[in-house]
Amino acid sequence: MASFSFRAGNAGKLLRIPLYLAGRLGTLVIPRGRGWVIGCGAGIGDGALALWTAASAVGESPLWLTGSAREARDAGALGIRTIPKGGLRGWWVTARAGVVVVTHGFGDANRYATSGAFLVQLWHGIPLKRIGLDSPATVQSAFLPRFAPLQRLIGALYRAQTRRIRVLPAASDRARGRLESAFALGVEQVLVTGEPRVDVLSAGEPAVRRAQAVTLRDTAVGMIPDDAKVVLYAPTWRDGAADPAVPSDAEWERIVAMLKRTNTVLLVRSHPLGEGDYRPPIETDLVRAIGSALVPDITPVLPAVDVLMTDYSSLAYDVGLLDMPVVYLAPDPDEYARTRGFYGRYADVAGDDPASDWEEAVAQLEQTLAGGAEAARRAARSRQLSAEMHAHRDGRNAERVLAAILARTAPHRKETHDHCPRR
Repeated sequence: MASFSFRAGNAGKLLRIPLYLAGRLGTLVIPRGRGWVIGCGAGIGDGALALWTAASAVGESPLWLTGSAREARDAGALGIRTIPKGGLRGWWVTARAGVVVVTHGFGDANRYATSGAFLVQLWHGIPLKRIGLDSPATVQSAFLPRFAPLQRLIGALYRAQTRRIRVLPAASDRARGRLESAFALGVEQVLVTGEPRVDVLSAGEPAVRRAQAVTLRDTAVGMIPDDAKVVLYAPTWRDGAADPAVPSDAEWERIVAMLKRTNTVLLVRSHPLGEGDYRPPIETDLVRAIGSALVPDITPVLPAVDVLMTDYSSLAYDVGLLDMPVVYLAPDPDEYARTRGFYGRYADVAGDDPASDWEEAVAQLEQTLAGGAEAARRAARSRQLSAEMHAHRDGRNAERVLAAILARTAPHRKETHDHCPRR
């Protein structure tokens, strides 16, 4: 059952306008310092963790704003200082911070205290489907859903918020154009530094990356035999709508039979905002859930995967850093293009043979898992797609983002230091 939609989210924001105004008044009179706060909609991970690590290495010591007890525990295990983002304390530390870092939206921090901060939006994937102001879904509301003036108001409010972003990393010039359009920003804010969230796929030795990924994977889903192949299936969020790719009982039988023939385990990564019912009707350990409740950030697990299967996920751009074959299962590309939209053509990413149902997908998966020419063809396409979208693959994206932040906040940092009382 889907747990979030833009319609519901935007309706909630409209109801909270008085709180935004009150927060804005507070930030006008409270001086900001040099400190950092970081929040991440996916938990303790993603690009936020990579940037926290880089910033901590140069003495910044960012404070992490948590949204749950799970996040607080995960952060504590890594030695990260935390404060709950809600309530007065969360508002106060956000209002006092000089730098506020988020990965999804301003609600990753305390949403009522971000005005006036140096805002860094790391985002959480190279856009394939249209996002932000480029997507009609962004301005929908559960209140008067077809009322055009209300949609224009939501769009204006969204634009006013995003224009406060000072740094937004892009993976490449092609990705930068999409982010500039989606967030109403320019080249001064959207920087081709590479995305910190994928550093984990490029840094260090491949064998070490895989060993670490296997440990993360098996801790989450249970031990997988060394000789078994692993497929990660990552269907896309449907903005509150049902997932059309959930298998029928007959399709589950076909899937499980193929997994047995190929000695393969299927890991299902439903989107955290729209969990689909991917539980087979038959008892099997060949299909295992690896949702966000088990693994908040899937990127570090990718080196322990052999094949990715998805419809419209930005993971398709990322796994090319690992030369990973991709199988596309897209039952509704025309409808999705009409209601949500793509950057470019879907065929430019998925090629001319995406599966439209599980029968086709199972056949393509079996061919790919067999290795040989089909696996090589899909790996080459994945590698080419990644090369077009990732300008940097040296594992130092977080360092470049950090350098950009420090360079742009240097005058404020000096001014703050000069006005500090001397002992």
